[in-house]
Parts: sequence; C-alpha cells; structure tokens
Amino acid sequence: MARKKTVLITGASSGIGAATAVLASKHGYDIAIHYNSDLKGAQLVSQMCEQEGATTYMLQADLSDTEAITRLFEELDAVFPVLDALVNNAGVVDKPQRVDEMSPERLHRMMNINLIAPFLVAKEAVLRMSTAYGGDGGVIVNTGSAAARLGSAGQYVDYAAAKAGIDIFTKGLSDEVAAEGIRVVAIRPGLIETAIHAKGGLPDRCDDLAHMVPMQRPGDAEECAHAILYLMGEGASYITGTSVDVSGGR
Repeated sequence: MARKKTVLITGASSGIGAATAVLASKHGYDIAIHYNSDLKGAQLVSQMCEQEGATTYMLQADLSDTEAITRLFEELDAVFPVLDALVNNAGVVDKPQRVDEMSPERLHRMMNINLIAPFLVAKEAVLRMSTAYGGDGGVIVNTGSAAARLGSAGQYVDYAAAKAGIDIFTKGLSDEVAAEGIRVVAIRPGLIETAIHAKGGLPDRCDDLAHMVPMQRPGDAEECAHAILYLMGEGASYITGTSVDVSGGR
C-alpha cells in the first residue's frame, strides 16, 4: 500500500490555512496542523480533516520564537517522518497605522512573524525534503499577499513590506533547491474574507474595498486553498520560483 503524502500547514486553525487543510485532506494528504493560540480552531479543523479520511496531528508553536520552531519540527518528525509539502501560511497584521505612527516593537513583530519565521520554517523543511540531505524532495508553498504590490498605505505598510520579502524569498529559495527535488512557489491573496481583517481592527474591510477589485467582490479562503493545492500537485510539476495572484484581478 502506497504511503499517504504529508503536509505541514502553519497558521491552520482558521482562514486560508484551515481551508487548505480540509481541501488537502480531500486530496489524500495527512495533515500536520500548526496553531499558536487558537486551540479550539485547530481542533475543529482536525475533526473536519479526519472526517475526510486524513490522519492529523496538531502542533502548537509561537513562530516568533526560534526555539519553538525547532521544537515544532522535532515533534513533527516523531509523527510524520517524511514531509512532502509545507504550506508556509502563518501571518499577522496589526491595527491600521501610518508609517510615521509605527513603533519599533510593532515593526519587529511584523517582520519576525511575517518574514523571518517563514524563512526559518522553510529552512527546516528543506533539511527534511532536499535530496542533498537524503530527502525525497517536496513542495513549499508560501503565502504572500497582493499587498506586496499595492503597498497598503495608511493601514499596513509594514505587513506589505514583509510580504514583498516573501516574493523575493520564494524566488531565491526556489533557485537554491530546484536541483534538489524541491519546488518553491507562492500565492498572493488579495482581498480575502477571513478573520485577519477583524484581528487588524477593520472587520468591514472586505465590504469597504470590494469596489476596488475588478471582479467587484472579495475572495474566500477556499479559493486560495484551491490555488495552493494546484501548486502542491503533480499538475504544477514544472512550476517553481513564481508567485500566483489570487486577487480578483486587482
């Protein structure tokens, strides 16, 4: 009997990460569900995935803590000795502010979670996937943002800057590991209806900005999940180093 593929999804207790976990379970993956503080959300996602036949394992870690990332992967190794895919999805926004209002503490938090943590998580995945380290290859899908192109002036320029870093990180890492059996790609979600807007203090942001999207509506987490699953799959076997907009044309 063939081994089922495994995927680690960071930030999988809600939003795009949760939708990706459920969809991946429908495509035959076993799922490692990372979460930070939303245990109930992670448990619900785990239940939904298991209803689709997946084996799941929940991993708690504050990704701003480098030691926590190391512990996460040590725990992952004990349950899923082979890692086939990483969805490097976890991220945060803060309250809307202009750059001249932002504190150093805010900027460090935004960069630590949205840029440095994805580097470190991907590093650990490469150490397990790369044929140079005895691995079988794999796929890393980063979650960027259309904000990297748009700037998010007056709201989240720090978040946009971190996500612009994800674009370059995706390209650079992909070139490093392309000959080692690893593809590295990204999606750039646009205006997507998830809880991140309320967490950033703008619960009505999608409705307020929908008129700016050529398709005249926000997207949803499932639409992002379908793009991620495509990029993870064999149909995208010759795609690496690129970021795909999931933004309704914006």
